[in-house]
Amino acid sequence: MRSTTSKLTLAAATAAFLIGVAAPAFAQTEASAPAAATASQPLTKEQKAQAKAQAKAQRKAERKEARAKNNAELKKLEDAGYKPALNDPNYPQNLQEAQKKAAGSSQ
Repeated sequence: MRSTTSKLTLAAATAAFLIGVAAPAFAQTEASAPAAATASQPLTKEQKAQAKAQAKAQRKAERKEARAKNNAELKKLEDAGYKPALNDPNYPQNLQEAQKKAAGSSQ
């Protein structure tokens, strides 16, 4: 009886594992096929370096854009009366008031 139970448990676990492994393979689309075909060709060192440089430049541009957006928002809040350098016990209230003023002036 114990042997039958362990065999059934092993068979169930094996079936569950195989279904779990096979499911992602069936989920692929034709759109992913060209990527797989080009991935089989190894990249040269120059291509790798160029791709790395492009990725680095893109990350740098994204950081620069995010920084400019944050600085513009802070400038708008400062113009509305918010002073981030103060150690103010009314911090959340002052910030919220500045946000309301900034939102009202931009409309």
